[in-house]
Amino acid sequence: STGRIEPNYPKVCGHQGNVLDIKWNPFIDNIIASCSEDTSVRIWEIPEGGLKRNMTEALLELHGHSRRVGLVEWHPTTNNILFSAGYDYKVLIWNLDVGEPVKMIDCHSDVILCMSFNTDGSLLTTTCKDKKLRVIEPRSGRVLQEANCKNHRVNRVVFLGNMKRLLTTGVSRWNTRQIALWDQEDLSMPLIEEEIDGLSGLLFPFYDADTHMLYLAGKGDGNIRYYEISTEKPFLSYLMEFRSPAPQKGLGVMPKHGLDVSACEVFRFYKLVTLKGLIEPISMIVPRRSDSYQEDIYPMTPGTEPALTPDEWLGGINRDPVLMSLKEGYKKSSKMVFKAPIKEKKSVVVNGIDLLENVPPRTENELLRMFFRQQDEIRRLKEELAQKDIRIRQLQLELRNLLNSPKNC
Repeated sequence: STGRIEPNYPKVCGHQGNVLDIKWNPFIDNIIASCSEDTSVRIWEIPEGGLKRNMTEALLELHGHSRRVGLVEWHPTTNNILFSAGYDYKVLIWNLDVGEPVKMIDCHSDVILCMSFNTDGSLLTTTCKDKKLRVIEPRSGRVLQEANCKNHRVNRVVFLGNMKRLLTTGVSRWNTRQIALWDQEDLSMPLIEEEIDGLSGLLFPFYDADTHMLYLAGKGDGNIRYYEISTEKPFLSYLMEFRSPAPQKGLGVMPKHGLDVSACEVFRFYKLVTLKGLIEPISMIVPRRSDSYQEDIYPMTPGTEPALTPDEWLGGINRDPVLMSLKEGYKKSSKMVFKAPIKEKKSVVVNGIDLLENVPPRTENELLRMFFRQQDEIRRLKEELAQKDIRIRQLQLELRNLLNSPKNC
């Protein structure tokens, strides 16, 4: 559905703080993971046909971080495995079948800025505010490679499919925006570094493994640059640029199976334009005259069937994604349904304080939010107490009347 939405259009509004990241489940179309300043990660199920009223109850609430949670990422080949990165410098791996964190990666010394997986999800790469780029084995938490990026301050990173390459966007020592290409098995020096421009907005990289295309979009820019990636020098070939006068604040991407194959659409962005209060779709279309299916731009692509169960992946098995063809146009809906585990309330008690119930505030904003929440709770309890006092007096009077009635004499 397109067009202007009503001002009172229903929202997903169950978090108690700003929502910092959301990700759609790659295997179940209507499941979303979100994370927030309220230290929680939540799983939401969007009903068929969209929201009819505000949604405040999540399917699953995940508590394990001690500070706000900035990033969430679904595992690319395994169903119900979710990664979250918090401002406590930790990455938690959640098994949503049980609704609990099963692993913790604790190798960062500052806030984690970005996470990305290789094709089969056996490796995780992260960028961090401590100016380091890391390649991590997620099940053990072991750091396999580490780069100290003093000359190229990394912000975002993306794995380039099965090329065993990483691409990072960041800032040079002269404060110009640049991109760097790395060999995942040797992060001592980047293979190439290329300066983009002198603007200040973050550069978001998007990679399409099927066409080997890299799209670069800057926050606050109106343009999207695209490059072709190859395994041999020069590695990175500039192709063209999409230009628009409206600056983007953020971008979302349509999964491959949602593209219009008949129009030769190979990538679709959803651009957030805050000045106009709208989301604009931008389609990348390969101009072809033939009406037949274009095998070269639509090879077999990762589909909506997971390759592994959580227990298999946690047990050490790696498997490539289950591929699907887009030839007939994507119609098949996933048979998978998310079932939230029934969780008993647990507590982590230290010095008589339940840490999951009473996460200590770390910032002035968190302290104020907690103060106002407690004031509301105190006000509600006082009103409840006053109503109960009135009810007790009424019952006492009724009891006295019963005792003094002539029948009881």
